[in-house]
Amino acid sequence: MLNIIWIAFFLIAFIVALFKLLVLGDQLIFSQLMEAMFALSKTAFEISLGLTGILALWLGIMKIGERSGFVEWLTRGLTPLFTRLMPEVPKDHPALGSMVMNISANALGLDNAATPLGIKTMKELQSLNPFKDTASNAQILFLVINTSAVTLFPVTIFTYRAQMGAANPTDVFIPILLATYMSTFVGLLVVASVQKINLLDRVVMAYLGGFTLLVVAILGYFSSLSQQAMLTQSALISNVILFSLVTLFISTAAIKKVNAYDAFIEGAKEGFQTAVTIIPYLVAMLVAIGVFRASGALELLFDAMRSLVLSLGLDDRFIDAMPTALMKPFSGSGARAMMVDTMQTYGADSFAGRLASIVQGSTETTFYVLAVYFGAVGIKNIRHAVSCGLVADFAGIIAAIGVAYWFFG
Repeated sequence: MLNIIWIAFFLIAFIVALFKLLVLGDQLIFSQLMEAMFALSKTAFEISLGLTGILALWLGIMKIGERSGFVEWLTRGLTPLFTRLMPEVPKDHPALGSMVMNISANALGLDNAATPLGIKTMKELQSLNPFKDTASNAQILFLVINTSAVTLFPVTIFTYRAQMGAANPTDVFIPILLATYMSTFVGLLVVASVQKINLLDRVVMAYLGGFTLLVVAILGYFSSLSQQAMLTQSALISNVILFSLVTLFISTAAIKKVNAYDAFIEGAKEGFQTAVTIIPYLVAMLVAIGVFRASGALELLFDAMRSLVLSLGLDDRFIDAMPTALMKPFSGSGARAMMVDTMQTYGADSFAGRLASIVQGSTETTFYVLAVYFGAVGIKNIRHAVSCGLVADFAGIIAAIGVAYWFFG
């Protein structure tokens, strides 16, 4: 599937560029495609290089957690849920610890922490995978949960909205929570359907019900705060939880007389090796996306969408925010740039500006995560990972549009 998608980007870009050259007389189009290829290949390397330190740091911290036994203790609370969702993963396997940490980092909006933890989880799951070039059920479920993960504190989006002059930067907080929760819930449902996971199990139902109540409680707490207090509290809570966790790992290691420094160095070495491993996968994906954009194919797609919506007699205001929605599965930085561009063009407090912000917070970058996580372990046959991930993305986008009309009409 990934091979077909990758080839399609280039073929569509070539056809559109050829049409522009022969029919429209655009003499620069192919030079723009080549510029995009070189620029994105450089960007892919820079991303990998930038990840080296982060990977070394967080894989080193995780190694301390493993050696001290804290991660094993931490995962016991969620073990009953994940063992039912992923029956092929043993209850005491270290993949569960990394998985819990990754989901927690995503929920707090800590992307830099979530990526290395997600890669570590994928590596641990790969150790249980009997077919090393084919994604296992557990790896696919983890990927979909990761790419659609609930974001409780979208601090980055609040910051961009404040910089762009929004009167109340956090007025999209509740809509983002609703949209991202819907994408995660739908992602779990679609994977469960394909993999025949029993979601009616009493334990699974209890956890899902508990998570829903937790989201409702969080909504109730933050909705009672002023916009400034909400932004301050969410940033504070995120940073306190993360650094407290690091301190707790190190303290637990000291109490159990584990050499935390040696454990960190061992994990950091793994981080450096992983950063080098993912370079070719990132180059392949980002270059393909770059030529697709440079050819103008993406712009043609937007024009077609607007014509279709108008022909149905529907409100077309949401189309102005769709660049962010369509870019989001492919590139987080690209989608972020689209969000900022939308706010610059229409205003941070415009309908399009708010909707772009909600979409940005509703899901993760499916193809980026897929390329990085599966690339790190050499997965080539991704089975139903893309289709399930895109269904979750679509649910998040539809929910984002719905709540944007509901809140900001």
